[in-house]
Amino acid sequence: METPFWKTKTLEAMTPTEWESLCDGCGKCCLSKLEDEDTGEIYWTSVGCRLFDGQSCRCSDYANRLARVPDCVGLTPQNVRTITWLPKTCAYRLVAEGHDLYWWHRLVSGSAETVHDAGISMRGRVRASETDLAEPDNYFDYMLDDEP
Repeated sequence: METPFWKTKTLEAMTPTEWESLCDGCGKCCLSKLEDEDTGEIYWTSVGCRLFDGQSCRCSDYANRLARVPDCVGLTPQNVRTITWLPKTCAYRLVAEGHDLYWWHRLVSGSAETVHDAGISMRGRVRASETDLAEPDNYFDYMLDDEP
């Protein structure tokens, strides 16, 4: 049996298809996060990006997201090593840190549904869209106790 690419290749050496396949479809990176300006601490919310599809846990316009959402962060091999808010379960972060993927990741399980079945994804857990909130202070109503 051949060793999976994420165990043998660096993030930089992956093909575009391999890179994209690392996304587990959890949707956590598409949540609005708040950062304490004094401490740098990140606070998670249950507010999804305006392009986030809460059922599929995918971007509804992935190809154009960076143009349509000014604060959308396109993940790269370089920035996944420095973004502090990437979820602890994020495959990009795991591979960058030298860890293996979890059993529920589609590349391990063979199914895109296991991330949802395992309760890792945001499917059914997003309570608002950023387009629903008129003022920045409204985000505080949707703060979560911990990383989802």
